[in-house]
Amino acid sequence: MAAALAAGQAVAAETSTSTGTGPASAADSLQQAFMDVARRVGPAVVSIAVEHTERVPLRQFGFGGGPEDEFFNRFFEDFFGQMPEREFKSRGVGSGVIINDEGYILTNEHVVAGADKLTVTLPDGREFPAQVTGTDPTSDLAVVKIEAKHLPVAELGDSDTVQIGQWAVAIGNPFGFAVGSSEPTVTVGVISALDRAIHAGQERQYTNLLQTDAAINPGNSGGPLVDLSGKVIGINVAIFSTSGGYQGIGFAVPSNTARAIVGDLIKGQKILYGWLGVNVQNMDRQLAEFFGIPDQQGIVVARVVPGGPAEKAGLKDGDVIFRYQDQPIRSVRDLLGVVARTKVGTKVPLEMIREKKPLTVTVEVSERPAGPPGLTAGAAAWRGLEVSELTEELAQRFRVEDRRGVVVTRVAPDSPAADADLRAGDVINQINRTPISTLADYAKAIESLQGDGLVRTHRGYAIVKAAKE
Repeated sequence: MAAALAAGQAVAAETSTSTGTGPASAADSLQQAFMDVARRVGPAVVSIAVEHTERVPLRQFGFGGGPEDEFFNRFFEDFFGQMPEREFKSRGVGSGVIINDEGYILTNEHVVAGADKLTVTLPDGREFPAQVTGTDPTSDLAVVKIEAKHLPVAELGDSDTVQIGQWAVAIGNPFGFAVGSSEPTVTVGVISALDRAIHAGQERQYTNLLQTDAAINPGNSGGPLVDLSGKVIGINVAIFSTSGGYQGIGFAVPSNTARAIVGDLIKGQKILYGWLGVNVQNMDRQLAEFFGIPDQQGIVVARVVPGGPAEKAGLKDGDVIFRYQDQPIRSVRDLLGVVARTKVGTKVPLEMIREKKPLTVTVEVSERPAGPPGLTAGAAAWRGLEVSELTEELAQRFRVEDRRGVVVTRVAPDSPAADADLRAGDVINQINRTPISTLADYAKAIESLQGDGLVRTHRGYAIVKAAKE
C-alpha cells in the first residue's frame, strides 16, 4: 500500500511538472507554505525552563507513619516553633514567543506562576535568565523579559478573522524536546471551533478560546498558534485529554486577547476587566414566549448584584438585554466578552426589553471583583494574598503534600504578604492560632483581623503586618 501510494505521488508530480497545475502542484504549494511558516516564526519561539524551590518540614518523630507521628510532630511545632525544613528544587518546561526585539516574550501565566527561576533558551542555543514583567491569571497570559537585543519577532495577527477549517500551525517545546535544539517542534492542523469555554480544574475557567487539532502536548503551553501568513493567531494554553497527552483537541488564547493587554503586561500593570454586576442566562423558547421576545433574541437578567453598577443604573431581574453599545447580544458569552474588554469607568448604553417594552439605560462599567471562585474580593486581596481551596489540581500544580488548609495562588509584589516571604504554593493552615481548613475558615479568620497576623503555612510561621513599615 505504501509503495503504491508513493508511486502514485511520483506520477502525479511528473504530470504536474508539465502542466503547472493539478493536485501535486497544490500540495507542493501547501507544503511550501508550512515550511515558510516554520522558517519565519520558528526563530522567535523559545523554550522556558522553570525552577521552583520547595521547602518541606522535616518530621522530627517517626514511628512508622501512624497517628502517633502526627501527634508528636504537632507537639513539637506548638512548643518549639517552626519545624526544620529540607529544600529541594522542581523543574518544568514551557514555551514562549518573542513579540518585541527588546527581549519581551509572551507566554502563559500558568507556565511562570510561582517560579523562583526562569531560563529562556533561544533557538540559536543562547540562554538568558528571565524576569516576569506582568501576569494575568484571568486570561492565563504573562510577559517575561530577557536582556537581549535585535531578536527575531513574531507578529500578532487578527484572531477575529479566524475561521473554522483554516490551517493552523502550532510551534513550541513539547516535553522539553526543543531545549538545546535549533528547531522547535512544528505541528499542523486546522481551526476546529471558535469561542470555546472550558474548565481546567476548579482554579481556571477559560472562555473565547480557539480550538485546534494541531498536536499540542505538555510543554507547548505559551507557544504560538500561527496562520499560513506567519502571524500569531493564538497562544497555546490547554488540551483536552483523558490520557495526559494529545488526543486531537487543543486550545489557544486568541491573539486579540493578548493584543489588548500585552502593553500593560510589559509595563507590569494590573489588568482590569469590566463588570456590570448581573447574573444572566441565555434565552430559550419558553423564556422568549414568556417575555414576548421574537426569535429568542437577547439574554435574561436573572439577578442584579446589590450595590453593583447594574443596580445603580436601574436594571431589574427579568430585564432582557439585546444590545450593548453597538454590539448585538445573543448569548451570555457575548455579554461577558464585551463587558470584560470595556475600559473601567466607561458609560455604556444597554438596550433592553422590560415588560415587553423597549428601554435604554446607561451603565458605568466598574472593575470586576478579583479573587478565586467562591471567595469575596475583599478576602482575595487581603494584604496581597490570593488563595483558593486546595483542590487536587492545585495540590499537583504546586506539588503540595500537606492537604490541610487553603493554598496561596498569588502574592502581590511589594505587599505585606510578599514582605513576609509568603509564596504561591504555600498552604495556610492557621491564622493567629485559628485552624484553617476551608475558604470559609480563611474568610472568617481575616474578617476582623486588624493588627499583625500570625500565619502558619506548611513551611512554618510568618508575620503578615497590618501595614507596611
